Amino acid sequence: MSSVRVLVGTKKGAFILTSDGKRQKWDVNGPLFPGWEIFHMKGSLADPKRIFVSQTSGWFGQIIQRSDDGGKTWSMPGTPSEDQLNKVFGMPAGESNKFVYDTSPETGKPLTTHQWYDGTQHPWEFKRVWHIEPSLNDADTVYAGVEDAALFRSTDGAKNWHEVAGLRGHGTGPKWQPGAGGMCLHTILLDPSNPQRMFTAISAAGAFRTDDGGKTWKPINRGLKAEYTPDPTPEVGY
Repeated sequence: MSSVRVLVGTKKGAFILTSDGKRQKWDVNGPLFPGWEIFHMKGSLADPKRIFVSQTSGWFGQIIQRSDDGGKTWSMPGTPSEDQLNKVFGMPAGESNKFVYDTSPETGKPLTTHQWYDGTQHPWEFKRVWHIEPSLNDADTVYAGVEDAALFRSTDGAKNWHEVAGLRGHGTGPKWQPGAGGMCLHTILLDPSNPQRMFTAISAAGAFRTDDGGKTWKPINRGLKAEYTPDPTPEVGY
């Protein structure tokens, strides 16, 4: 009989629930990372034993954890083993979890700015990882949707991250504005029938699609309405 695994993230830790196909009795592993906010957990289809976790803390910051044995043991990818033993008031240091926004190759300045709550332009500032999306066929490739909204990709199992800058830089970035919960890229969908196609959703910018592996993007918000605003059908701003 097939088995079932449910990955659960909460404000105070993570849990892994397993059961057989009947789903009448469950084994609960956790809490993992107690006291940490778990924004997302996702297992790899290419390697079911590999699980990625995004954990964050207002005090200790953002950390990516990875397990290669189904959740029995965990490590911070890219952090030297001796550094993993370092503690900050009893918590992991996590220096290797760096998400750096791309800059213009011509000027070296920020790629773009985004709209702030008051309508002025504001620089992108990394806060946390909202979504982790492993590749459908490569265990070492994984995507991260972050706040402030941007898409990052790792090809070495989350050791190093590089921005997929075509999304922010495609033209509408300066019109993006944070919603009530911030400006986060909270959804990443990979098309199983077309490895070059990907969908993302951003609060409060809308949904976007690429058909060339992230090089170019286009908004796909046609048909949505932003009522009670000066432009009820904007290209972005949902």
